[in-house]
Amino acid sequence: MSHSLVSVPLGAFQINQLISITESELLVKQNQSSQQKEQVIFSLIVPTYNESKNLAQLVEVLSRLLDNYFNEKFDEKGELTYELIIVDDDSLDLTWQVGLDLMPNYPKLRVMRRQGEKGLSTAVIRGWQASQGEILGVIDGDLQHPPETLTQMLDQMLAPHADLPDIDLVVASRHVEGGGVSDWGFIRRVLSRGAQMLGLLILPNVIGRVSDPMSGYFMVRRNAIANCAMNPLGYKILIEVLGRGQIGKVAEVGYVFQERQEGESKVTWRQYVDYILHLLRLRSRGRITKIRQKLQVPLKRFLSFGLVGLSGVFVDMVILYLLSDVSTLAWGLTRSKMISSEVAVINNFLWNDLWTFRDISSQQVGWRKRIRRFLKFNFICLFGIGLNILILNFLYNYLHINQYLANLIAIAIVTIWNFWFNLKLSWRVTQTK
Repeated sequence: MSHSLVSVPLGAFQINQLISITESELLVKQNQSSQQKEQVIFSLIVPTYNESKNLAQLVEVLSRLLDNYFNEKFDEKGELTYELIIVDDDSLDLTWQVGLDLMPNYPKLRVMRRQGEKGLSTAVIRGWQASQGEILGVIDGDLQHPPETLTQMLDQMLAPHADLPDIDLVVASRHVEGGGVSDWGFIRRVLSRGAQMLGLLILPNVIGRVSDPMSGYFMVRRNAIANCAMNPLGYKILIEVLGRGQIGKVAEVGYVFQERQEGESKVTWRQYVDYILHLLRLRSRGRITKIRQKLQVPLKRFLSFGLVGLSGVFVDMVILYLLSDVSTLAWGLTRSKMISSEVAVINNFLWNDLWTFRDISSQQVGWRKRIRRFLKFNFICLFGIGLNILILNFLYNYLHINQYLANLIAIAIVTIWNFWFNLKLSWRVTQTK
């Protein structure tokens, strides 16, 4: 038997349905020997990173427990079994190599080494993608999840339900009878409960379905998440399953969360930030991503437009000072502002034409077209100048704000007006050839 690494699935994070029994039998006949082939019904994923000290003990305990369970449960049939898949994120301590070295002694063990991708949630999904089981599970590689709970969870998933639909999800929970934490401090308890309460506020219909949505120890039926596009973030994969899967009946089993025996904790503040972002992503149902994609190019243009606007602010301020404050001129505020604004408009047009909208203006060559763009730019900005003057006078004369600060506020408000209408009218893609 060859003991090699499992190929890492590529592309979208999406679980496929299993091949039908008929097709499976056909493939077995074509590609396998005539010996009876066991059918994998349960695939347990162990995501790891720098867990070399824990791995041998974990694999030994899990293999012994699952061997005994399946031998007792399916002794008469004998064709149903499990697989244990280590998905390692290219650990510096060579956890994946430790897994490979263990494979000769554990025939149900498979090892995947990921390079280029990282993260617990994505590791679990990649493992599920490479799996063969109808029931998909996940357990931490740090021995904080007691393996003995697996048998209770499997009983729930495999028990016949004559009058009820099959259970789609079984969660090992710290917050039901028989559950708890071994030695958590006050701060950690508050953070855990606080994160759950925040989840209930943002995603009540998802987070509220289970007592322990932060659990990383659960089983799910493959057909409940098959063909569902996953978009995981952070380490709370259960939230992704609940939020995107077609989860029907849910069951929970109590377990006591254990402290690490070897290695260091990987819980950081970054994971709490990812958790919040994950909740918001699920809440938006993809709308935030779509909006961001639509606004990506306009946002880049707006930033360029804003930088050009800053140069215009400098020009505007200098001209305003020369016209209104220099004793030889000392013109009134309104007349000085009109002239300084027009000079700033000319400055801004030249820079925007050469930089912000260069990809469009380069296809509209010639002085005639450039003058046309300037006239439209100037016309649109005239409305902005009028609005600018109204805001400036209101802030200066009625709110008694310093005239330069008032002018800066007015310019900021009008910038959005100028950008949007110039994008739609002055530099129109429809004019390009």
